[in-house]
Amino acid sequence: MRTTEPFGVRLRAATTAYGPLCVGIDPHRSVVEGWGLRYDVSGLRRFARTCVEAFAGRVALVKPQSAFFEAFGSAGVAVLEETIRGFAGSGTLTLLDAKRGDIGSTMAAYAEAFLGDDAAAPADALTLSPFLGYGSLRPAIDLAARTGRAVFVLALTSNPEGPPVQHAVHEDRVVAAGIVSAARADNAAAAAAGHLGHVGLVVGATVGSAVQDLGLDLVAANAPVLAPGFGAQGGTAADLQRVFGAAFPNVLPSSSRGVLAAGPDVSALRDAAREASDAIRRAADDHSVSG
Repeated sequence: MRTTEPFGVRLRAATTAYGPLCVGIDPHRSVVEGWGLRYDVSGLRRFARTCVEAFAGRVALVKPQSAFFEAFGSAGVAVLEETIRGFAGSGTLTLLDAKRGDIGSTMAAYAEAFLGDDAAAPADALTLSPFLGYGSLRPAIDLAARTGRAVFVLALTSNPEGPPVQHAVHEDRVVAAGIVSAARADNAAAAAAGHLGHVGLVVGATVGSAVQDLGLDLVAANAPVLAPGFGAQGGTAADLQRVFGAAFPNVLPSSSRGVLAAGPDVSALRDAAREASDAIRRAADDHSVSG
């Protein structure tokens, strides 16, 4: 499906309409079975269709986690494609959480598979891992720009294994700061045009003071910032203000289990998403007043 506007424009329209929440669609066994469904392809399909019914046209962004669909092989991938297509045209954008990262023609093939206009079910955005070098992601970054889509590049994650790599110093700055700087360069044209860029960043909602301590200039990057860890993983709206500071208006807090725990009732899922989004909006209003 060909897009007609840059991702940053479409994202701002979605967050204005529905609030800045990203809902993770994570069909983990415990969640699927917690909904009273069998952990098989039929249960996966019912789970996914319920999420589409609950969230399409209700939240700004959804984030299907590819691994939980891939666990069922080709049948699971087919359900993933159905799910992405189910949100198309609803006003809710899709961010496929696949964390791909490779080099050369292989990276180009991943880009075409997930972001190309001729892909089976192109998402609006794709998560990428830059730890083969940010430049290795160039095929996906450039394709996203050409098609009006986006990539979200891992920059500063909250898992305990992340800091030895992301905090390491290279050429007088930490690796995470280098990734943020590279995103800034790719987003410069969008900044000049007055909207967010097509290279987003992934920064954990529970990284504490690391953004400030490491000197990450997220505001200058002009990047939408995905913040996993909001809700059930411990991140609160108040934490988001402290972690992201002046970049808070560009942050998309992501909640999976915190919202999905309300299922399988569609109305309850919508209520849970609305409550999470309202909490973020209140924090944003407080931040605007205090700022």
